[in-house]
Amino acid sequence: MTAPARLQVVVAHPDDETFGCGSLLLHAAGQGAMTAVCCATRGEQGGDGDDLGSIREGELRHAAEVLRVGRVDLLGFRDSGMSGPAGPDSLVGAPFQVVVDAVATAIARVAPDVVVTLDASDGHRDHVRIRDATIQAATSAGVTRLYLACLPRSLMRRWVAHMREQRPDIEHLDADTDALGTPDELLSTVIDAADHLPARERAIAVHSSQTSPFEGLPDDLRRAFLADVHLRQVLPRWSGGPVGTTLFD
Repeated sequence: MTAPARLQVVVAHPDDETFGCGSLLLHAAGQGAMTAVCCATRGEQGGDGDDLGSIREGELRHAAEVLRVGRVDLLGFRDSGMSGPAGPDSLVGAPFQVVVDAVATAIARVAPDVVVTLDASDGHRDHVRIRDATIQAATSAGVTRLYLACLPRSLMRRWVAHMREQRPDIEHLDADTDALGTPDELLSTVIDAADHLPARERAIAVHSSQTSPFEGLPDDLRRAFLADVHLRQVLPRWSGGPVGTTLFD
């Protein structure tokens, strides 16, 4: 009997697994894969309250159940926040090799066939840090398939236009918004996950301490973000050609 494929998603904060990779995790579980989430922080800077880290960890574990995730690992770094000084125990403040080694240890525990992390094209510094550390750790570990879960630039431009009108206080809008998102021509894989939308919506609702980036979007734009999985293949590097429609061969 062939062993089931193993997918590991590596993210920075509780909710990234759902907001960024929820449909992917549901699709993989639906294909019979074993799925795991590695989260670098407990998201302590994502709002007010002394107990926010515990609340967000609880949300992560509950959402993982909704997403049919088999394993959740926390690396124990502190949330760096969007800006300002980053302490030495935070994801951005810790030495880069320390972060790489922590991710590598988590990868060794799971022995995944496929690793996925966020493209960090939203400009969040913790997302950039975990993306870069995951690429280095996975490459060193000999992972054969590595993808970035992407926010397509075409959708991000529509999102920015909507948010500037409806929620202009969002900090992301202070960045170079023309550079947000991954250029659509770099997307190697687009997976139809529309059948998993109800479960993903339930998982999004679990993260009640956070405001979903999809909240208040027009129905067509919300569906465009959530119904399809957009990936960029990093290992082996995609050199163009037909866009794939599945994660596992």
